[in-house]
Amino acid sequence: MRRSSAKCVVAILLVLGVALSATTLPGTARGERSRVGNLLGTLNGGVTPLALPRAHPAPVTVDLEGKIATTDGAPLPQVKQVKLELAGPGVISTAGLPVCPQGRIQHADDRQALNRCGSALVGRGTLDAEVDIQNQAPFAIHAHLLAFNGRTAVGRTAVWVHAFASDPPISLVLPFVMHPGGAGFPTVLVAAVPRSVGPLPRLALFHLQFFRRFRYQGALRSYVSASCPVPPAFTAGFLAFARATFAFGDGRRVRVETVRSCRASH
Repeated sequence: MRRSSAKCVVAILLVLGVALSATTLPGTARGERSRVGNLLGTLNGGVTPLALPRAHPAPVTVDLEGKIATTDGAPLPQVKQVKLELAGPGVISTAGLPVCPQGRIQHADDRQALNRCGSALVGRGTLDAEVDIQNQAPFAIHAHLLAFNGRTAVGRTAVWVHAFASDPPISLVLPFVMHPGGAGFPTVLVAAVPRSVGPLPRLALFHLQFFRRFRYQGALRSYVSASCPVPPAFTAGFLAFARATFAFGDGRRVRVETVRSCRASH
């Protein structure tokens, strides 16, 4: 397979995988599913610690595992855009966190990317997929993922997701750009996929972990924090945390809303 085609495949996988992972940033997913026609997305994961303050955010580590596939084994349709809406109890903080210029990690392998932008690292993961191409045997892709704190040319906060695989050779960066949202979901992350895409995967599996502590103005801070805002009469509960909308080239939209569990520590 040509290198450009491999890049297109992983770009789509990253949009699907990272988008799903970002939807549950401070929370525990309960294996939610969303199906539209033959399109099926599933999500599972966990947050550490489960006990969180009721009234203010505290640092968390998030592990996510997910899958996007078709129920009949057909290739996934082209993804045009992913819109992620994060609810109020979750906090993404980048004040004082080093910023990675996107150009520094373009065309880099994972070791080079870490050497150049390790101070801006906010997440790690892996991505596995099976791809079908007409008149060829199916083949597997295994890519290492690195997520870096970034900023666009107009100053918007972004997450650069760097993917690297040695066979087939792949090195690319997919940007997720942050936008202001509404009252219920104040943080929105948007990633767009170009029209020209290569062969599409039959399924994609991902694992991604977000955790970063750093010092700023003498204080220890966390890239991802969360609270557990359950009513005073309760010590634990399940709360809607975020939602993701996937727009496909065939006009279909799939929305997945995530739920997290938490326990109020005080």
